Amino acid sequence: MGIPVEVPGLDTIIPEIPDGQLIVVESGTDPAKNYFIRTLCLAAYRQGRPVTFVTSRDREELAETFRPTPSTAVPTATPIQVVERDSISSLEEFIGQDRTLAVDSFSFLTLDLPPNHLAALLRNLHAMCHGHGTTALLATDRGMFDPRGEAVTVHLADGMFQFHAKEGPEGLMRFLRIPKWMDGRFVDRNIYYDYDGQRMAIDLRRRVI
Repeated sequence: MGIPVEVPGLDTIIPEIPDGQLIVVESGTDPAKNYFIRTLCLAAYRQGRPVTFVTSRDREELAETFRPTPSTAVPTATPIQVVERDSISSLEEFIGQDRTLAVDSFSFLTLDLPPNHLAALLRNLHAMCHGHGTTALLATDRGMFDPRGEAVTVHLADGMFQFHAKEGPEGLMRFLRIPKWMDGRFVDRNIYYDYDGQRMAIDLRRRVI
């Protein structure tokens, strides 16, 4: 049983994130990426899975966001662990059986790693995900990797979401693309969505197939 994708509309295209996969979630400045990663973490928590969220900033704010309330607490789940780092060269300490690992600004935290070291980190993480059933969600910022680093990251990921936001004739236009998925489907098309800062939903009226 994978992590359910609790985004209306998107769940009909990608119902869940399968266990033991390495997923990259990329965007520019659109905050929908962060919302998506946190939604997946909360869905994993509600399944009773251990969840670790690694970030480069705002640890206390994130910990408060993830803090269970009497109405949302899950007796079988430990609270989401939020860890702050300035950089990472390995993620082995966060791997565990059926665990969910999210790394916010993965591209920033690995900024000083040369491509061969980045490849070694990701190859090791990929093997551990498949071996332990850990699902790794890596949030990256578009344009932060150099071309070789970006190629390495896409190549070693099992799946990838790309969030885009562009100005159009009717205002801001948001769409996501799924250029790579582990079951071999090529889902590289524009999937339009709405995001108001509180929730995200696929706009089925404008979706381009």
